[in-house]
Amino acid sequence: RDPFDLLDEIEKELGINTYPMNWPIGAGKEFKGVYSRSEKEVLTFTPVQGGQKEVLASTATLGSDVLTAQIGQGLHATLQESIELLDGSGEELDMSQVAGGKLSPVFFGSALTNFGVEPFLKHFLEMTSPPLPRQADVGTVDPFSENFTAFIFKIQANMNKAHRDRIAFARICSGKFTRGMEVSHTQGGKKIKLSQPTGLMAGERETIDEAYAGDIIGLFDPGIFSIGDTVCTGPAISFAPIPTFAPEQFAKITQKDTMKRKQFVKGIEQIAQEGAIQIFREPNAGMEEITVGAVGVLQFEVLEYRLKNEYGVDIRLERLPYQHLRWLTGKDIDLSKLSLTSDTKKIMDMKDNLLLLFINSWSIEWALSHNKGLQLTEFGNTNF
Repeated sequence: RDPFDLLDEIEKELGINTYPMNWPIGAGKEFKGVYSRSEKEVLTFTPVQGGQKEVLASTATLGSDVLTAQIGQGLHATLQESIELLDGSGEELDMSQVAGGKLSPVFFGSALTNFGVEPFLKHFLEMTSPPLPRQADVGTVDPFSENFTAFIFKIQANMNKAHRDRIAFARICSGKFTRGMEVSHTQGGKKIKLSQPTGLMAGERETIDEAYAGDIIGLFDPGIFSIGDTVCTGPAISFAPIPTFAPEQFAKITQKDTMKRKQFVKGIEQIAQEGAIQIFREPNAGMEEITVGAVGVLQFEVLEYRLKNEYGVDIRLERLPYQHLRWLTGKDIDLSKLSLTSDTKKIMDMKDNLLLLFINSWSIEWALSHNKGLQLTEFGNTNF
């Protein structure tokens, strides 16, 4: 596709301006290289071994006869016009805008030939910030603090189907991690030994012996971690929780074979702990029939596929008409005394927090206007 069209799509769909750090020469099979705007030189390549793994790179200057010989007169002229247009009417590279999420650097390259990846990583290291302080219940945690601290931001079950393992991904916020160290799990209130730390890159794993603030490590999870949990040495602390945003798609889930209830509950809970879905049940009810919330419809398909292939459970999935989910804030809330529209559904999450499901925004306004002091929020404090 035309690179200008791609930039325009990013700006329209994501609402963020772009700044091309380099510019492609050709596209698809005619891709010849990129022009680096900061270094003002062209990096071209010649595929090796069919262009699948290696390239021979060379540099040339824009406007030179050498570059014309390498890429041809037509592509050279197009490149010159594009760069002139970018320099004349494009965004300026303002790192304060990048840090504020209002501007995004853009890099072009070829994943197939691995061309352009190294320059991208080089610029990324120059642009990115060092590990920043993080807010906890005891105040701000300095990344250079001696005490080791980390928080769990992702959980993935069955990464190795042969071992039915669960990996909790932790971002180190301060201190030094060493293999086998004993830490406090704040939310669990226990001491645990981190004896199987893992570094992951694509499909490869390796055991790591040490890591530092800013690094991400994989921890073996026997089922004790949840997203947002804190592990640390020294005095127990707790990092600010990760907000749980309200899903927009809902479905009723039941199992086809009631004899597989154990596998069904285990699968649903583990997938929910990963943050892919949110599960809810009616007050004082069990897990025989649950409501699942997701951001997009595709997540329902993923849920159905994973339950069948990883846990051997077939489910019935019935889409529900609800569009809005709200957490109830405050203490001593009596759901039975709330005045609600007939189509509003009362539910609880897996932390026993009370919630309401609404079909439309009018029902939300009804609930707020007919229940004095009722407070509703669009997000909760934990992911599970």
